[in-house]
Amino acid sequence: MIDRLSRQQYRAELAMIEHGKKREKKRGNKFGAKRTTVDGITFDSKAEAAFYETLKLRQRAGEVENVEMQCPYALTINGALIATYRADFVFWDVLQGRRRVIDVKGVETPVFKIKRKLMLACHGLEIEVVK
Repeated sequence: MIDRLSRQQYRAELAMIEHGKKREKKRGNKFGAKRTTVDGITFDSKAEAAFYETLKLRQRAGEVENVEMQCPYALTINGALIATYRADFVFWDVLQGRRRVIDVKGVETPVFKIKRKLMLACHGLEIEVVK
C-alpha cells in the first residue's frame, strides 16, 4: 500500500527536490570506517591511511620498494574468472627479502576469507591482514 501525502507534505517534498536536497540521509559505512584523505589520496578508513603513512616513512628509509596501492588480482580457476581481489598495498620488503600483500581490515568478512584462500591457490601469495 502506498502512503499518501497531504497537500502540504507534497509541496514540502517537491520544494526539497527542486532545491537539490535529498529526502533521506546518507548511511555511513556499516563497519564504522571513516574515509580519510592523505596526500590527496582518499582511503576507505583511518587505519588504511595510517598504514600508508608508515609505509611512506619506511620507503623513505629504504626498508620497502615498489609500493603499489589498490593492486588488482584476477582469481581464475580452469580459465574462468571467479572473482577479482584488490589488495590495499603490495610492496617489496627489503628487510624480509620478499613481496608482501597487505589488506587493512577491521572486520574479516566471509567473502574476504574466500578471496584470501583463492589468492594463495591461484597466485601463491598470502594476504597479510593489518588491523
